[in-house]
Amino acid sequence: MEHRDDVGAKLGMWIFIFTEILLFGGLFLVYAIMRNHYPTAFHQAAHHLNAFIGTLNTVVLLISSATVAMSVTAVQKGDRKLAVILLFITLLCAGVFLINKYFEWGHKIHIGLYPGSDLMISLDRGWVMFFSLYYFMTGLHMLHLVIGGIILTVILFKVRSGSINAGKFVLLENGGLYWHLVDLIWIFLFPLLYLIT
Repeated sequence: MEHRDDVGAKLGMWIFIFTEILLFGGLFLVYAIMRNHYPTAFHQAAHHLNAFIGTLNTVVLLISSATVAMSVTAVQKGDRKLAVILLFITLLCAGVFLINKYFEWGHKIHIGLYPGSDLMISLDRGWVMFFSLYYFMTGLHMLHLVIGGIILTVILFKVRSGSINAGKFVLLENGGLYWHLVDLIWIFLFPLLYLIT
């Protein structure tokens, strides 16, 4: 039987996740409106995104979602060592995602494809809207990913020390839920930005 505090913690996490979905849902709505208003510019600008890196990052995050879910099962079965390994793999995937995004952003900034650059000022307003939304949405997603990485790092040490165990693992479950949210957001961002051209 679940402890009352555990039920409250899970409910709190679900409410938080709902507010995050509302936030990103609003951004997706703005994206849809702007895409409808500037279809040609959005189509042309999207061709400057690297679909290979986007696909690679999608695979990396899907793997990380699987490993964080498996870490919960490992803790429930009392296999602390396996849980730590799985959480480490999750964090490694997060690092790979951030490195890929660093190179992707770095390339675009290097060639001047960012809001406020001389190149962007000379382009159609639709291009500015596309890249403004691209940087804002992927940047906000990266912020969530970094926060999730910090949370999972703390959880990893708690699993390792035994304070998260088979009888007390709601923190790991909530950390996993947050991580799934980060992955879910990317699952929507990836096709909207990289594939629908």
